[in-house]
Amino acid sequence: MDNNILTVSGLNLYVKTLLSSDRNLRSVYLRGEISNLTDHYRSGHIYLTLKDDRSAIKAVMFAGNAKYLKFKPKDGMMVIVRGSVSLYDVTGTYQFYIEDMQPDGVGALSLAFEQLKEKLRSEGLFDEAHKKPLPPFPKRIGVITSPTGAAVQDILRILKRRYPVGEIIMCPVAVQGENAVPQLIEAVRRFDRLGCADVIIIGRGGGSIEDLWAFNDEGLARAIFDCGTPVVSAVGHETDFTICDFVSDVRASTPSAGAELVSPEIDSIISTVSYCRRRIGDEMISRLKYEKERLERLSKAKVLKSPMEIVEHRRQRLDMLSSGLKNSYSAVLSGKQQSFAYLNSKLDALSPLKVLSRGYSITMKNNKPVLSVKNVEENDQLQIRLSDGDILCKAEKIKPLSPEQKLSNKNSVGG
Repeated sequence: MDNNILTVSGLNLYVKTLLSSDRNLRSVYLRGEISNLTDHYRSGHIYLTLKDDRSAIKAVMFAGNAKYLKFKPKDGMMVIVRGSVSLYDVTGTYQFYIEDMQPDGVGALSLAFEQLKEKLRSEGLFDEAHKKPLPPFPKRIGVITSPTGAAVQDILRILKRRYPVGEIIMCPVAVQGENAVPQLIEAVRRFDRLGCADVIIIGRGGGSIEDLWAFNDEGLARAIFDCGTPVVSAVGHETDFTICDFVSDVRASTPSAGAELVSPEIDSIISTVSYCRRRIGDEMISRLKYEKERLERLSKAKVLKSPMEIVEHRRQRLDMLSSGLKNSYSAVLSGKQQSFAYLNSKLDALSPLKVLSRGYSITMKNNKPVLSVKNVEENDQLQIRLSDGDILCKAEKIKPLSPEQKLSNKNSVGG
């Protein structure tokens, strides 16, 4: 009886052997939706669940296979995977071991391109604010490309024809294959570190998306973004676009167009310089003629022929102005004096002293005018002021006017 009892480990190992020995389960293609994705960045393993509308299966993609993925798997993404079916005997979990993964309905490289493009765009690496202008007349032009392709020949031919005075500094690199990305990154950094070029052309000829893939590398994009030297991306044909095109300062449709962008045409420069030289010469002749005529007019001017006449004329005008100023001053002063005399005579006519000189007097008590008999009592000391002096006296008797006398005085005054 005990011989028929299995251990859990033994059962799991038996089932695993059955699954592993089945030829039909060694290379299986599955289509499904990713869920519960876990990317272990330390080990590099990817754990996920593949599901359809009715079922699900756990799956794992080990780091040795995951490193070749061209895109980043995400939850909800439909994929087609190739791998084998087996059992993880430690937990007894039936799962799928993924060897290769492709997005369903779109190529892996195209998806990887769009994912990286969106990531770098969201970080601002493509913003126009970071684009540097190309120098109009570069002394040294750096070229990063393959030394054997047709692209380098096109670039050199155009630069030598259009701008032979510019110095070309070549940095030969691989433009596809495993060594392409590190060589491209190092070339960009070396040019910028040494400061040996005023502008850099980076590119290659046309090809498939696989051929151009080195120019879609994130490390290269960040190296170009960090480069202080203006960079022109000249990758592939006019319809080809790479991440390098978006992050560079200027995108050229072809390597030949890139060479044209960085090089002013020497014939056009010579023509412009010749025109400017003629224009400057004509302007100088015209200006000299104008100044000569002006000098001749000035030499015939009266001020140079008889300067003392001008001085005398100015002196005469000064005398006239001075005389006019004096007359105006005298007229104003006379008017003010007459006005003062008139006001003084009016003030003098109203003076109390003037009234006293006509025989009138002022009675004072305690240095204050007495305005009524009611203000005086018998035996009060009074002071009578006349025009030529004062009389001191005492009030012996006070006689107020009767009503009849007041009325008579009033009528008399009125009459």
